[in-house]
Amino acid sequence: MTTPGQFPQQRVGVFVDIQNMYYSARALYNKKVDFKKVLEDGVANRQLVRAIAYGITTEEAHEEEFHQALSEQGFEVKTKPLQTFVGGQKKGDWDVGIAIDILRLEPKIDVAVLICGDGDFIPLVEFAKRKGLRMEVMSFRESTSTSLVDVADSFKDLSQDTSRYLIGSGRASGRTTGRKKTPRVSV
Repeated sequence: MTTPGQFPQQRVGVFVDIQNMYYSARALYNKKVDFKKVLEDGVANRQLVRAIAYGITTEEAHEEEFHQALSEQGFEVKTKPLQTFVGGQKKGDWDVGIAIDILRLEPKIDVAVLICGDGDFIPLVEFAKRKGLRMEVMSFRESTSTSLVDVADSFKDLSQDTSRYLIGSGRASGRTTGRKKTPRVSV
């Protein structure tokens, strides 16, 4: 099934906010994201130029195996440590890094697929579209900014096929198709 505006000759960059997707899947479904399937459907039989996944590392977690598995699936993985501020507040995000990479790759891609539902990306999407990029967003609708959906050239709701995009045990969403799940890398 072809989505309007998608053509086989398009050059595609895929940009994944790992934390955004992880926490959305966990909060909504108590499951993990199948990033291999997300990448496959983000590329949609077009020419993949780059697929970059952005993650945060922590001292207590063991992200190395997960990041290695993402690399083996075709992602370039960029990480940075979780920042801890005076008073104990913690922060870790890649919003600026993702925006810089999309704009840096703009001359080499026709389409940027943003795998994230964060409304902070609205100005980026608007600017990139003015520069001629097609901006596609994939995320879980329930945790995606309505304004981000509105400004994107297309939006794919991963919640519409949770049996494809989610793995692991957890509560059922009511929207699964019942297909057998194959083990995949997840966060």
